[in-house]
Amino acid sequence: MNMRLADPLYLLLLAGLVLIVIFRRQFSQNRAGVTYSQTAPFGRIPPSLRRRLSIVPFVLRVAVVTLMVVGLSRPQYGTTEEELITEGVDIILTLDISGSMKAEDFKPQNRLGAAKEVIKKFIDERQHDRVGMVVFARYAITQCPLTLDYGILKRLTDEVTIGMIADGTAIGTAIATAVNRLKDSTAKSKVIILLTDGVNNQGEIDPITAARVAKTFGIKIYTIGAGTPGGALYPVDHPIFGRQYVRMATEIDEKTLDEIARITGGLYFRAKDEKGLGEIYEHINRLEKTEIQTREYVEYDERANTVLIPALLLLLSEIVLSGTALRVLP
Repeated sequence: MNMRLADPLYLLLLAGLVLIVIFRRQFSQNRAGVTYSQTAPFGRIPPSLRRRLSIVPFVLRVAVVTLMVVGLSRPQYGTTEEELITEGVDIILTLDISGSMKAEDFKPQNRLGAAKEVIKKFIDERQHDRVGMVVFARYAITQCPLTLDYGILKRLTDEVTIGMIADGTAIGTAIATAVNRLKDSTAKSKVIILLTDGVNNQGEIDPITAARVAKTFGIKIYTIGAGTPGGALYPVDHPIFGRQYVRMATEIDEKTLDEIARITGGLYFRAKDEKGLGEIYEHINRLEKTEIQTREYVEYDERANTVLIPALLLLLSEIVLSGTALRVLP
């Protein structure tokens, strides 16, 4: 909290108060008295309590005048506040939830489980950006629109499961759905982060065509291909023998993903394990930082009453004491 005097020139009146004190002292030395032949016996008489307190009214007057002068100077207390000015980034996280995301090459989880954990850490790193999510398989749906409520977004991320959409990989449709969520945004930067482990095999929209549409709206796309080269173990639940594992080839259309990123001014990344996936999202996080500016200002409140009220109370006390217990007779 800041403190200031709005009219500090009134403090010059305190100089007048000093002159009054000097004058009173001079007057007390020259006031009339009674002449005695010898005053030594009076020196042995201890001063009474009333005599000792006789200066109290004068001290009260000085305090009253001092407080009134301070009150005239308009003491003010200010509270410092900051206005945050941000040029935010709007981000749509676009996540493949096709059946191939069950592959368990991102130990200790499958591909989807690892992606969800990394995405939640990425969300935790954002502070002033709107983030949403689109999930896709045979078709695409908006799991969460753009929001600043990161808690809700993380909860909805946890609820994403394989099988909530019919199987397939509609990359073009996913991009188009994400673009639809960003096209009317006025953010400084509009970004799609698309993660997939497959090849576009569903939907009526070609991924390259969708990327060109994204470019017309100023949307940048970062693409991520997830999967261990050479294949991965894929769980299959047999009705008699229970869960079995079969090796499934990793098929990622890296050429198309790289072209999508190039068209829109983004980048393509290949994630071969969970650690690598986390590093990719950290890299994107550094690339897409929000510009934050702060404007500091102070709002002042008048606080003259904090000194004028005590001054009034002291003045009343001085009047009462001067007219009663500490009254000085001429």
